[in-house]
Amino acid sequence: MSRATGRFTILHLSDVHATESGLLYGAVDGIARLERVGDYARATGITPEVVVITGDLVERGNPGAYAAVADACRRLGTRLGAPVLTVLGNHDDPVAARALPGHESGHVSAERVDGVRVIRLDSHRGELDAAQLEWLTDELAIPAERGTVVALHHAPIGSPLPTLRSQGLSNADALLAVLEGSDVRAILAGHFHHGLSAQLRGIPVFVGPSLAYHQVMDAGPDAVAGHDSPMFSLVQLSDDGVVASTVALHAPRPLFTRTLTHARQEATHVP
Repeated sequence: MSRATGRFTILHLSDVHATESGLLYGAVDGIARLERVGDYARATGITPEVVVITGDLVERGNPGAYAAVADACRRLGTRLGAPVLTVLGNHDDPVAARALPGHESGHVSAERVDGVRVIRLDSHRGELDAAQLEWLTDELAIPAERGTVVALHHAPIGSPLPTLRSQGLSNADALLAVLEGSDVRAILAGHFHHGLSAQLRGIPVFVGPSLAYHQVMDAGPDAVAGHDSPMFSLVQLSDDGVVASTVALHAPRPLFTRTLTHARQEATHVP
C-alpha cells in the first residue's frame, strides 16, 4: 500500500493507562479505547502500515492488565492488517510487560516494515542506558531502505507546560548525538498527554496525545489537569517528508455541516 500511494502511514497511539478492573478516574476504559481506534480506522478507510504505541500501556500498579492489553493489540493488528509495536513508559512494569507481543525477550528492537525500520527503545526509567545507546549506534550504522522511525516514551524535549517542562528524556543530548546524521526520519514519543511537534538536529519529533486523558495548557503553573478527550495521531512518511495529524475520538458538537461540494467551492472562492 505505501509503495503504491507514496505514503507510509503510522497509527501513533500513546498513554493507554489500562487498569485491571474498573475505570480509570471513573471514566476511562483503556482497552475499549484501543478497540475504538480500530473502529475509527476501519470506518474511515485508514490502512496503516504499522501501529506504534508509545508507552504507559497500563496504569501504574496494574500489572494484571497486560494480558488484556496484549489481546487488544493482537485484535487491533488483525483488524487493520498491520503489526502493532509497543514501547514501555514510566507507568509500565518491565517484568509484567513481557506478556506483550514482541516483549517476551526484551523491550528494545528494530523491526522492518515495508522497507522502513521502526526502532523501539525503552525509556521507562526516564532515560536510555549506555547499553541501549551503544546498540542503537551499531544498528543505525547501516541505513534502512526507506529510513528509520524511532519510538520511545519520553521525548527528547520538554513540554511547554510548566509542570511538565522537565519531564522529557533526561539524557536527550546523548540520544540526539547518536541520531544526528543517521537515516532517522522521525521520533515518536508520548508521556505529556498532549500533542507536540518539534525539529531537533534536523529530525522531526512528534509527541502523540493520550488515549486516556488530555492535559490542557491552562491548568496553571502548579497543576496538571486531565480532561476526558482521547486522541491519537496519524504520521505519514513520503518522499517529500513527514506529516502528523491529530485525531480526536470524542467528537465535539458541530457548529455547521456542509456538503463536500460547498466546502470545495469555499476553499477555491467559487461563488
